[in-house]
Amino acid sequence: MKEIITSTTEEIAGKKVIQVLGVVKGNTIRARHVGRDIMAGLKNIVGGEIKSYTEMTTQAREEAFNRMVNEAIALKADAVIGIRYATSMIMQGAAEMLAYGTAVKLK
Repeated sequence: MKEIITSTTEEIAGKKVIQVLGVVKGNTIRARHVGRDIMAGLKNIVGGEIKSYTEMTTQAREEAFNRMVNEAIALKADAVIGIRYATSMIMQGAAEMLAYGTAVKLK
């Protein structure tokens, strides 16, 4: 499978954007786990990193990113530039992670 370049910048060094294919995006929605919430409440009292939430957020970010890249591959893009992430609460205890960028052809 062809490797696709991904970047948060608007340009790729040594390359020229010759065609904009459009916005590509990937998202996932994750719900909290009651057991995690109990442990998070305890961490909130004593302080420190809530590792289970860190892991959940990292997995959500990776899944959203991969879905965005797959959308770019389907468009036969060479790169995705201007990548950004956004998150929003969908309902109590569930949040969406969104990755988006611009799929382009390079020369």
